[in-house]
Amino acid sequence: QVHMVESGGGLVQAGGSLRLSCAASGRTFGNYAMGWFRQAPGKEREFVAAISWNGAITYYSESVEGRFTISRDNAKNTVYLQMNSLKPEDTAVYYCAAAQEVLYLPMGRGILYWGQGTQVTVSS
Repeated sequence: QVHMVESGGGLVQAGGSLRLSCAASGRTFGNYAMGWFRQAPGKEREFVAAISWNGAITYYSESVEGRFTISRDNAKNTVYLQMNSLKPEDTAVYYCAAAQEVLYLPMGRGILYWGQGTQVTVSS
């Protein structure tokens, strides 16, 4: 079992930056691929970014490519999402997710655990 808690969300102006953190419990954190998803009001949850267990492989959605960076620190059981050049359309609740295989995370498949989410609001 892995319990995950996101933090770092908040209100920011367009063009600003935020860094989200997802702290996980359990000694097996380093075995999991990790991802970030988001859900805006009235929309389905969508993939944002993913990273393999050792950080060697990353994936991004087209909408955030070049603006967001996913990283992880297995010694701290934490995955991060650095978000730059934020846009109002980035407004959503952001969730971290743990999976066995990074390859299927962009499709939302194979997810074993979810965090509770953190709100990000970008004002224009």
